[in-house]
Amino acid sequence: MTQPKRVAVTGAAGQICYSMLFRIAAGEIYGPDQPVSLHLLEITPALGLLEAVKMELDDCAFPLLHDVVCTDDPTVALTKVDCVLFVGAKPRGPGMERSDLITDNGKIFSSLGKILNEVGNPDCKVCVVGNPANTNAYILKANAPNINPRNITALTRLDHNRAISQLASKAGAKVSEINQMVIWGNHSTTQVPDISYATINGKAASDLVSEEWAQNEFIPTVAKRGAAVIDARGSSSAASAANGVIDHMATWIQGTPDGDWVSMAVPSDGSYGIDEGLIYSFPVQCKDGEYTIINDLDVSDFIKEKMMASQQELRDERDTVASLLSA
Repeated sequence: MTQPKRVAVTGAAGQICYSMLFRIAAGEIYGPDQPVSLHLLEITPALGLLEAVKMELDDCAFPLLHDVVCTDDPTVALTKVDCVLFVGAKPRGPGMERSDLITDNGKIFSSLGKILNEVGNPDCKVCVVGNPANTNAYILKANAPNINPRNITALTRLDHNRAISQLASKAGAKVSEINQMVIWGNHSTTQVPDISYATINGKAASDLVSEEWAQNEFIPTVAKRGAAVIDARGSSSAASAANGVIDHMATWIQGTPDGDWVSMAVPSDGSYGIDEGLIYSFPVQCKDGEYTIINDLDVSDFIKEKMMASQQELRDERDTVASLLSA
């Protein structure tokens, strides 16, 4: 029997994970032939809730679910895992700015990075979900030098999916007909959803929707969608965030379809003038468990200015957490 892939998940009793764990156990990340083991981490007061989640996982009798480890000890959760989904973080509530979260969550990710550095598989794949996700991933990377830095990523696939949905709605198209969407930058209101290269059933999206809509409605709607969800339900996106994580990891591991790409926040290699090392969202293609940034796209002055503004926000966030950036 194939050895199980060990998947660590933090904040595992929370709403995002409740929408995500069962799909992982069903094989949606690693595929229908790969057993998985779940290492579920929670704070001590939530262990009772986590045990209830484990009971439900057991009751589903997933053929691919090898075992479930529930713990409040990060060392136990992160030892020799194949991937880590850092979902747990202090949540953003109504009226809160992302900047309010930086210091508190930065301390959490600094500590977790040090532990992952000591006990983690050097080639484990990491997706940071807890906000501010890009900067939390940057802190984690700085504190985990033994982990392959290319493998420390943050979630912008949710934004990518939101952008596809908005474009499909505007154009009267199916989401399956849309390819080559891009999210540049930070997972924040400075992100840059970009339809410049998108196609709808093979036709240029820019020929099917107006430039005024693309610049003045589409970008802010996608960028502020998270806040709109908070206003509507009183808490952050849960099911859609979980779906974004599943998509992010499944594409990374199983590959992108021919002729398409996805958006991932990954360590910059200097492409498009973005500071090397910043965790920044780029269009990428995935194959054989690796990703490659799509280079040499022709970026308009309008988009470029917004890309630089998002980079500056990430620089400012990096400066705010400078004391947390040493392993």
